[in-house]
Amino acid sequence: MAALRPSTSRLLACTRPVFRSSLATRARAYATVDPISKIGDAMSATQPPASPKHTSTIPEPTQSPDAKIKTFHIYRWSPDTPTEKPKMQSYTLDLNKTGPMMLDALIRIKNEIDPTLTFRRSCREGICGSCAMNIDGVNTLACLCRIPTTTSHQSRIYPLPHTYVVKDLVPDLTQFYKQYKSIKPYLQRNTKSEDGREIRQSPADRKKLDGLYECILCACCSTSCPSYWWNSDEYLGPAVLLQSYRWLADSRDEYKEERKSALDNSMSLYRCHTILNCS
Repeated sequence: MAALRPSTSRLLACTRPVFRSSLATRARAYATVDPISKIGDAMSATQPPASPKHTSTIPEPTQSPDAKIKTFHIYRWSPDTPTEKPKMQSYTLDLNKTGPMMLDALIRIKNEIDPTLTFRRSCREGICGSCAMNIDGVNTLACLCRIPTTTSHQSRIYPLPHTYVVKDLVPDLTQFYKQYKSIKPYLQRNTKSEDGREIRQSPADRKKLDGLYECILCACCSTSCPSYWWNSDEYLGPAVLLQSYRWLADSRDEYKEERKSALDNSMSLYRCHTILNCS
């Protein structure tokens, strides 16, 4: 979960067409948009949202006298109105009635204030990676991100930066998973186990996988990487490269040379410039 530099530049539009092959499909899906070439801009989380003065604040339904009111500014964009620019919608919640995590706030907003708010979530325990988003300038999981209890601090919530947006806080991770598939993230070997049982490894070899297999593919690190923003059509990014090394380091795999050969080009691996936003 990498912190982004506290600059609005992290949300500025990327000039390179990331999803070259999929834009035609998007154009067919939004054929009413004219010109069609603007569809990519409308769907991008990186397009600067409308000024907060052009948005409205939706308050807590019922406020108690001892309410602890906090404001949340949330990125909104709907494919139902693709010609409208993204905007920031403001909501106020009583923290006394809200759980401690950002996901609790989002669920309360959706359930009690605005059912049109769209976001992904599943396990609520930091295991599935579904609720990855940019909260107060940091790519993180909403279920693990605590709500700052200081009411004067107004939280801002965006989709993962430099991704196309399906709706509101839901990023399109098609390219990310396509790249993950390309590294063949599974055990490859031709030699069968001598006793016909599972393929075993020593405790020392197993220990080499610690810190690698735990990745939940939330895409927080990859979407915080400027190199990935600029070259995501060819550069694999930190998350996929981590998984690639996970299989290179596995003593049971017999296709190490083929795996290294697939990375032996100028883009897949070597676009990393050790900017270290991913860490």
